Amino acid sequence: MKLVTGEQMRRLDQQAADAGTPTSVLMENAGLAVAQDVWMALGTLEERRIVVLVGPGNNGGDGLVAARHLHEWGAQVEAYLLAPRTDEDSNYRQLVERGMPLRCVEEDAGFGALEEALGSAHAVVDALLGTGRPRPIEGAVAEILDRVARARERSSPPLVIAVDLPTGVNCDTGAVDPHTVRADLTVTFGHSKVGLHTLPGAEYAGRVSTVDIGLPAEASAELPYELLSARWVRERLPARPLGANKGTFGRVLVVAGSRNYVGAVRLAATGALRAGAGLVTVACPESVQALVAGGLTEATYLPLPEEDGAIAASAGNTVLRALCDYEVLLIGCGLGQSAGTRALVRAVLFALEENGPKVLVDADGLNNLAKAPYWWRELKASAVLTPHPGEMSRLSGLSIAEIQGDRLGAAVRFAGEWGQTVVLKGAHTVIAAPGGRARVSPYANPALASAGTGDVLAGAIAGLLAQGLGPFEGACCGVYLHAAAAEALREEMGQAGLVAGDLLPELPRAMRGLTSG
Repeated sequence: MKLVTGEQMRRLDQQAADAGTPTSVLMENAGLAVAQDVWMALGTLEERRIVVLVGPGNNGGDGLVAARHLHEWGAQVEAYLLAPRTDEDSNYRQLVERGMPLRCVEEDAGFGALEEALGSAHAVVDALLGTGRPRPIEGAVAEILDRVARARERSSPPLVIAVDLPTGVNCDTGAVDPHTVRADLTVTFGHSKVGLHTLPGAEYAGRVSTVDIGLPAEASAELPYELLSARWVRERLPARPLGANKGTFGRVLVVAGSRNYVGAVRLAATGALRAGAGLVTVACPESVQALVAGGLTEATYLPLPEEDGAIAASAGNTVLRALCDYEVLLIGCGLGQSAGTRALVRAVLFALEENGPKVLVDADGLNNLAKAPYWWRELKASAVLTPHPGEMSRLSGLSIAEIQGDRLGAAVRFAGEWGQTVVLKGAHTVIAAPGGRARVSPYANPALASAGTGDVLAGAIAGLLAQGLGPFEGACCGVYLHAAAAEALREEMGQAGLVAGDLLPELPRAMRGLTSG
């Protein structure tokens, strides 16, 4: 499903007008769709009282159209206007001609009429501000929304249906104004908005219904952002031919682990195997190998030299000599940040060429990389970088707050600047490609807030890369399968208590669910 920013949506509206579909037609289609979804949400319109909050712009126009249809279908509808409209506005005029109750905030000192209407309302349609440029909510809009919020606290609260997006939710980032009211349903037009699928906006959107209003299909085809879906992933999962052998499904070299982070090695390596890689070799410090091998019998091993209990500077040469036998290098999980590890990460990553093995850099691979000035100029290999917000901050120089304030924007910007695929982990993980494409995960799962789940994700993506997927497609599929596995476990176990190892046997089940569905 395509996702758009506010500016992209404005361009689509203009392209529709240029193609001969005027705003009035789009507005009629949008308002009709809202009315239909309100009817379905209520189940019946007979003796149902509906308050439509009407803003001054096109979003308010959509609300007027919805009010007209709901009135004609038998609901008791009252429109409450943020600003006066004249008879030159055909949608407003049609309500006047039908004798519908119309109130304007200018005529409602103390908001008594609004309070009375909300007190008996079965539904409230929020058509106040829409996708316009964000600004702090204040004045009459704040007063109106605060009263809707109080109405929501009563024992039989009204449903709240947002038109395009809830008032106060930033269309592009998902940021939420303090006065924003949570919607039960958001009816959004043409394409869903980025802010409806990014926290905290996603929590305020309720169920999102995306409706076609007549935008030109050819203009939408080139939109770069999408919400990941089961169908998209299913169409890209690697084939598993009957005559295959382990070489068919690729070989992954996992450079990971230290004395303090033994589990990271097992999780990443097993994640790659569970995602379908044919062979996984673990390159870890000699002293760590014995600790890992007892719990990871399916992998082969490449011991790395040590000095004084830490990885030796010569370990990079050991890895580089071995890499010619592998399609994928996964580096970083639990490596630590000693001087020897920093030397290893730089020696390996900066020596690889663009036509070499695919690379995935995670965890301490990223932390060590970030300490090298202008590291992206030295990283020539085709890589997938999988930072959480803290690691993204170290790599980019932005604060965590800046990154979280615009997750999609940050991922797209730096994927372009660095020339690499970026997986910005977290609720609604964002995957961005160097050319500007991006996908957003539909999942936000607190059960994944547990140590080691990122190692499993890194391994899963590496396993898919080994089977022939490109960096962007492999990252997208890995993110989706990892999240789908966690969703299945949350349904079974609940939101607390999931540990990273629980995900491993669930990964192939998630793949089976896609391919057999």
